Amino acid sequence: IDPEMAEEIDEAEAASESGPGLLPVKNDDEFRPFIRRLPEFKFWLSASKGLIVALVCSFFPFLDIPVYWPILLFYWIFLFIITMRRQIEHMIKYRYVPLGNFGKQRYNRS
Repeated sequence: IDPEMAEEIDEAEAASESGPGLLPVKNDDEFRPFIRRLPEFKFWLSASKGLIVALVCSFFPFLDIPVYWPILLFYWIFLFIITMRRQIEHMIKYRYVPLGNFGKQRYNRS
C-alpha cells in the first residue's frame, strides 16, 4: 500500500459523516460498501513477478549465497515487527494478548 494513498483514504473516511461502508445520510452522498486499498489484480501481478524473479535467480549458482541462520531469523522477526506495527499497537492499546489468558478479564460463572 502506498502510504500517501492510505492517508488520503483515511482522511476521506474521517471527513465523511456517514463513514466507510455505511448508508448515505445525504442525497449527494455516495454509497461505498468497500474501498480496496490494494486492487486484487495488482496484488497477483506483484506476487507473480516476485515468484518469477525468485525462480530465475535460483538457476544461477553465483546467487547461491550461504546464509547464517540466526541472521536470517533476526531479519524475519524484524520484518514481521515492521509490517505488523499498526496491528501490534492496536493490540497493546486494547490490552489484547493472543497467547494465554494474560491481561484478560475473567468473569465468574453465576
